[in-house]
Amino acid sequence: MNRATSVLKLFGNKSVTVQMTGSWDHSALKAGYFIQPQLIGRCSMSTSSTETKDRSYKLVVVGGGSGGCGVAATFSRYLGKGKVAVIEPNQEHYYQPLWTLVGGGLRTIEQSMKPMAKVLPQKCDWIQDKVKTFDPEGCSVTTRNGSKISYEYLVVATGLQLDFDKVTGLVDALQSDPMVVSNYSLRTLPKTFPALQAFKGGNAIFTYPNTVIKCAGAAQKIMYLADDYFRKNGKRDKADIAYYTNLGMIFGVHHYAVELQKLAERRNIKVNCFHNLIEVRPDTREAIFAKVNSEPSETVSVKYDLLHVTPPMSAPNAIKASPLSDSSGYVTVDKETLQHVKYSNIFAIGDCTNIPTSKTAAAAACQSGILQKNLKAVMKGESKRLNYDGYTSCPIVTSSNKCFLAEFDFNNQPLETFPFNQAREMYSMFLIKSQLLPFVYWNLMTKGYWRGPKFFRKLMHLGFGK
Repeated sequence: MNRATSVLKLFGNKSVTVQMTGSWDHSALKAGYFIQPQLIGRCSMSTSSTETKDRSYKLVVVGGGSGGCGVAATFSRYLGKGKVAVIEPNQEHYYQPLWTLVGGGLRTIEQSMKPMAKVLPQKCDWIQDKVKTFDPEGCSVTTRNGSKISYEYLVVATGLQLDFDKVTGLVDALQSDPMVVSNYSLRTLPKTFPALQAFKGGNAIFTYPNTVIKCAGAAQKIMYLADDYFRKNGKRDKADIAYYTNLGMIFGVHHYAVELQKLAERRNIKVNCFHNLIEVRPDTREAIFAKVNSEPSETVSVKYDLLHVTPPMSAPNAIKASPLSDSSGYVTVDKETLQHVKYSNIFAIGDCTNIPTSKTAAAAACQSGILQKNLKAVMKGESKRLNYDGYTSCPIVTSSNKCFLAEFDFNNQPLETFPFNQAREMYSMFLIKSQLLPFVYWNLMTKGYWRGPKFFRKLMHLGFGK
């Protein structure tokens, strides 16, 4: 295999190429990159090649994450071998919802990972590359290594990019200060639990940014796990825990926000709304927040002894620069059918879309069922479409054995599976989060069989309700 390596952006939007030396390139790390071996080429789960060449497929799926895998699996079965390609650069597939538990010391990173070759369907062609440009008029995409991949139909499932560099000083802080951590990146995740262990007391700060993020609840889940860990290890009376959020309340859905606010008060956690992290100063251990509802603009400096940062996020740059996106930079689709508003042969799923619902694996699962039905209808020339109701779920872990199971729709109204109020801590919901959902993900969702809990919701409610 070619020893050249590609440098994938961890904290920003630049790209460089370096030689593999067996250790991290410190200049690249300083700029905010991590290094990963490059395996480019058509794979079909059997061969890897560094050659680039033009190809054509019935369906191309851009992205091998939560949404892309399920779609690729379904259509590989439907269309047959060699008709579907997945363009995905990474060699590992991670179940990222488990990373909260990794940061809290309850799971390991290895438990959240499987080789990409074992997750993608055997009948698809795996192109281990990254899309650089989209040409919807010409029905093709061009990859970073120069291949032109043509398609009849396209599904975009790239997920989000993490914009650590949008917060001044954060990249340096994550590299130089062991007490500045983030569960959102594979590169920074291993720092979190050691920081909880090393914490002696003082200010423990947790942040939520002024952008859309994946899994909106994860920003505070680690806070509750930290609180739980400190209590069990005799540190809680020495800790001042605070949550700084850009939002006007602790969680975006009022039904759950009311109870989460009460939980924070019971645990002596201070919630500071309308605060957006704009700078980190690791030399003096200061976090600088802008007060987003103040006129004129004000900033607040807060000393930290532990700082967990949820970084700003956005759609990948290739999408922002393409005709597929709207003014927000996300793929512009009909929020109910998931079909592109301009290009009828293009669909999108998950975090990279402008669909106005929380960006979670649960949302991608429900969208997957809608997309599969609607794309098949388009392929057959049928006009009937299914409509997505905005269902999403966010299991909010509140301790090492309890959890809220938040489920809601487009209008931020509860859309709960069980016939009781889920806005409370329950051990049963923690078991669902930590045991059942990972099983469903690996065995059903990535194989295209899990399309959300609607059937079970109707069953639990005896056929009544949505």
